[in-house]
Amino acid sequence: MKWLFQLMRILFLICMPFILLIRGSVYLHEQHHFLPSLALLGGLALTFVILLIYVTFFYGRIFGHSGRSGSFKRRSILLGIVLFSYAGYGLLYISGKNAKTSGVAKEFRTLHPILRMGVSTILLLDRGLVITDANRLPEDYKKMGLPSKSHSLHYQQSSGYVHALDIRTRGRSGVRNFVLKWYFRGMGFNVLRHVGTEDHLHISLLSHDRPNSY
Repeated sequence: MKWLFQLMRILFLICMPFILLIRGSVYLHEQHHFLPSLALLGGLALTFVILLIYVTFFYGRIFGHSGRSGSFKRRSILLGIVLFSYAGYGLLYISGKNAKTSGVAKEFRTLHPILRMGVSTILLLDRGLVITDANRLPEDYKKMGLPSKSHSLHYQQSSGYVHALDIRTRGRSGVRNFVLKWYFRGMGFNVLRHVGTEDHLHISLLSHDRPNSY
């Protein structure tokens, strides 16, 4: 049991920065109505603090002291560069193999930044994840043989972004779909299983325009 406890503690420490980044951003968005960029910056700030604590702790364990102010400043700058590089990559890029079509890949940047970071983060573990849909127009539902919706979060919201995306579940194991569903729920997103035109997970972020929509 001791080794199991140690393993769980290590996993918790590894996951904590990602939880603060995404869950913290969702909290600022939902509870305090922060603008998209400010909510994400808030999550990044929380992540920066916890990572700086980690780095300072391990530096002290290795060298026996926390270092001079100049050393601390250099570590902070380097950590900031790494963190913002990670965020920039996650916000701007998605591999073509993680999108159903090239059109869906282009729609990735229309998604709310917090949704993009949520997807980019889980892609570190689930390289086979495929986004099947993101940005939609009312006529798209008719093309799929579905009734048109007036309050879909697949539409652009007043934030300037789309607040929903669909992820393929067909051809994937039940365990992977289960983990994916609870990952997004744990990070504060709404998750629904849709089996209409194609079995998929519908992931959405609260829209203050339509708080009861998904």
